[in-house]
Amino acid sequence: MATLDIRDLRCSVLTDTGPREILHGVDLTVSQGETHAIMGPNGSGKTTLAYALAGHPKYLITSGTVTLDGEDVLAMKVDERARAGMFLAMQYPVEVPGVTMSNFLRSASTAVRGEAPRLRTWVKEVREAMERLQIDPAFAERNVNEGFSGGEKKRHEILQLELLKPKIAILDETDSGLDVDALRVVSAGVNRVRATGEVATLLITHYTRILRYVRPDYVHVFADGRIADSGGPELADRLEEEGYEAYVKQSTPD
Repeated sequence: MATLDIRDLRCSVLTDTGPREILHGVDLTVSQGETHAIMGPNGSGKTTLAYALAGHPKYLITSGTVTLDGEDVLAMKVDERARAGMFLAMQYPVEVPGVTMSNFLRSASTAVRGEAPRLRTWVKEVREAMERLQIDPAFAERNVNEGFSGGEKKRHEILQLELLKPKIAILDETDSGLDVDALRVVSAGVNRVRATGEVATLLITHYTRILRYVRPDYVHVFADGRIADSGGPELADRLEEEGYEAYVKQSTPD
């Protein structure tokens, strides 16, 4: 049973004037089959948590532990974390000129699985996943994210999620920039992966609109680099009514 366990995680971001601490002691456990929503205002540290877990070099872990199935994640390089089963869908997916989507997806799958997927089976698997996400088949031969709209980039992030079958899916504001139709398609993709019961999902978002389609098991409020409150789906409903003001006030020094 896949379990991501985070204990007293402190993390600084490297700036021109030196490191600045963003995460001030995060404790969180996400187990296989569970969906945890991380919500909070801008600047609260949500994206820092995502990138710290993925191993982005700009983010410096200063203390704390992160384990995946008991293995020390912080001791792993970025590619080792991916092979261990961690997946990050970025808020702003990057363009990769000169690399087609089909080549990228097969290379990523080979790296994660440890061997190249059988070509005939793989082509069918990719085609069917693209159909479910309403992605034009022609996109398979286009360079990764090059000239894609925001919605197209997000659909391709979920395409990767469906094909790579990670243990831990970290979705950083997957709903940002999506119109209603694209949000439904992307959410359906996330729910298909969740329905397997084989993935633990960490869903980072500002707003509750994606939570109408992807219903979380747990909701955590992030404020000032730490978890300020936790609860069930009803907590997200309360945030929709009241906003984050109370939590921001609590974390602001006198």
